[in-house]
Amino acid sequence: MNPLVLKMDFTRLHTVFQLFTSYIERHRPAFLSQREWWFHLLSMPVIYPIGGYIFMGERFFTDAPTFAIGMATGIVLHWMSVFSYTWVVKRVIRQFPGEHQATQRLLVMFLGVSLLMIATAYFDLWVFSVIPGTGVSFSPQILQALLLFGIVFSIVLCIILGLFHSYGQWQERQTENEQLKRQALQQQYDALKSQINPHFLFNSLSSISGLIGDHPDLAERFVDDLAKVYRYMLQTGARTLVPLSEELTFLDTYAGLLRVRYGSCLRIELPEVRENLTGQVPPLSLQVLVDNALKYNKMSVESPLMIRLELVGDAAVRVTNVLQRKVRVVDTTQPGLTSLTAQYEQFNHAPIRVEEVDGTFSVTLPLLQSASPSIA
Repeated sequence: MNPLVLKMDFTRLHTVFQLFTSYIERHRPAFLSQREWWFHLLSMPVIYPIGGYIFMGERFFTDAPTFAIGMATGIVLHWMSVFSYTWVVKRVIRQFPGEHQATQRLLVMFLGVSLLMIATAYFDLWVFSVIPGTGVSFSPQILQALLLFGIVFSIVLCIILGLFHSYGQWQERQTENEQLKRQALQQQYDALKSQINPHFLFNSLSSISGLIGDHPDLAERFVDDLAKVYRYMLQTGARTLVPLSEELTFLDTYAGLLRVRYGSCLRIELPEVRENLTGQVPPLSLQVLVDNALKYNKMSVESPLMIRLELVGDAAVRVTNVLQRKVRVVDTTQPGLTSLTAQYEQFNHAPIRVEEVDGTFSVTLPLLQSASPSIA
């Protein structure tokens, strides 16, 4: 056969299949998830013939009126059971949602579905026995066969729905991890931009140019400090965390450059204690907070911008600045804070605390101990 004809036939069949599945999906009850809906639909060709044979024997396949009455009754009873089972299963899942509760969830689910299945078996047999034309009597033999089939179906149902729930949890976890990875990549991009920030480099070179003639010693020290700053940025670019003591030493050098540039318009206070500090922070995190304060606040000789870093016991470090807003408002959606928040989420640690109290804006970074983020 011509390959082009085969391709056209396959395309036509694929289109018909898509239309069919879309039609079925549009009629899915809101109570059922997509996986549950398709599981119950695909199980119908197996359940209906077996159930019809248990209730009516061979007459279900050989006698048209019996088949019609049995199918109509079976469809109604089957979907009543489906909604009842689904209600029980969802209640159990809400009660035991965690991944570590999988075994407990499965056992309780099986117990609940089994009890409901027993009640359903009695009810279904009674319904078939009172409907004319089925020829079904309420007999122990039929009830025993129903219970046996119901136990098998309950086991399969609980396993399948339990797997659906576990797979859904895995998908959610993968989605969250992807979001954290994207946020981490954005943070790395922001850190890289800060390392090669042309404005900072240009302003630093301008400061050096202004110092060379009148203050050559200060200019030389400024160049040395600038080299230390960029060396630290390059060295920590691939690190997840750095000791707080290293970050404070870097920030001390960085603050010296800022003091030369802004003079008496800027005051930065750093903690004097640098020895025996425990805990770690993301690299350049304190610089990000200082830069945010500079970016969103104005300063002058008459009203200098005050930035203070302080240790909060052994658990956190806080950066506080006096609020002297520019036109742009300081809020928690600043790019630097967003990146830091994404980094802390990777460690499943206490979140960053942002506060605005009595004319001050402060950000508290919890100190971290592990160097391995949860998405690694």
